[in-house]
Amino acid sequence: MSKQTDKQAKNLIASTDEAWDNRELGCSEAHVKVSDDITEELINDALELQPISIRLNRSLIEDLKMIAELNGLGYQPLIRQVLNRFADCEKKRILAEFHSREMKKAKASQRKKVA
Repeated sequence: MSKQTDKQAKNLIASTDEAWDNRELGCSEAHVKVSDDITEELINDALELQPISIRLNRSLIEDLKMIAELNGLGYQPLIRQVLNRFADCEKKRILAEFHSREMKKAKASQRKKVA
């Protein structure tokens, strides 16, 4: 091998999970470039995201931006998290209520059969 190749080989970082996690790899600005082939539509499709328009109070937006910043997020991803949490909790609540009603119906039906 040439001296140049030997020098390059000595400067290489092994491509391990640890090297990526501790940012030895993947954070060099010298190797960053904006991707031309990925459009916003492709990203939205891949993540199953649909852009929407919503009107919120300015004070609420400012509060959400502050909370997002404290958590190291953008405010739109934070709003997505908030809405997902709410939807998950509501679905669980609705299912629990439905289950409770069905159990009461089943018990009432059994009582009628026994009587």
